[in-house]
Amino acid sequence: MIMSIRCGVLRVGVFIRPFIPTRLESAEDNCMLETLLNPNFAYLFLVAGFFLTILAMLAPGTGFLEISALFSFIFAGWAVYNLQINYWALVILLLGVLPFLYAVRRSGQYIYLGLAILALVIGSAFLFRGEAWWQPAVNPALASVVSILTGGFMWIIVRKTIEASLSRPSHDLEALLGLIGEAKTEIHEEGSLQVAGELWSATSQAPIPAGERARVVGREGLMLHVEIVPDKKDEPEA
Repeated sequence: MIMSIRCGVLRVGVFIRPFIPTRLESAEDNCMLETLLNPNFAYLFLVAGFFLTILAMLAPGTGFLEISALFSFIFAGWAVYNLQINYWALVILLLGVLPFLYAVRRSGQYIYLGLAILALVIGSAFLFRGEAWWQPAVNPALASVVSILTGGFMWIIVRKTIEASLSRPSHDLEALLGLIGEAKTEIHEEGSLQVAGELWSATSQAPIPAGERARVVGREGLMLHVEIVPDKKDEPEA
């Protein structure tokens, strides 16, 4: 209570900073540090990191999602280092990655997706320790709202992505060889190519800027191997 009042006074002091001693500036920095290490803020950054990482896996090559996820995890990791945590919740959180990868990359069975979402919800909510090991430091109302929104959105988006990926083998993938498409993102180790009316994950030996034409020269599963088309020739474009 005292610290909250003190922080409020310090915020008012921002407007008269030139007339405040440097000691008060140091106190304001401590107040800001306490705010940043609030378990609720750390929880939001942790969930955001996982959520952005999942979106980056489903839509690779954008760059923005990857960078945003990285910064979210950096802040969450800093909070984990400075705050008390439940290691059992951390284990659940990390183990939840396995059923998610299995659901997306291998089986497409939604029970594994449900287990992954459940692990994320429980692990993130209970990661920061309260007064007892079974009491989360995160506000229960905040955890409930974030869990419902994040879990529901992940279930819809990831499920739709899995359904789309499982339907692709019905096409004649060999017919894609030789077709020319447009790079929707930069393609190197991974990116996205629009070809044959669909968006495909693609990789190339040399970087291909977004917007350039690229030819399909091979495939590995649902991953297309492409190369840049240096100039526009009289070739049929997909």
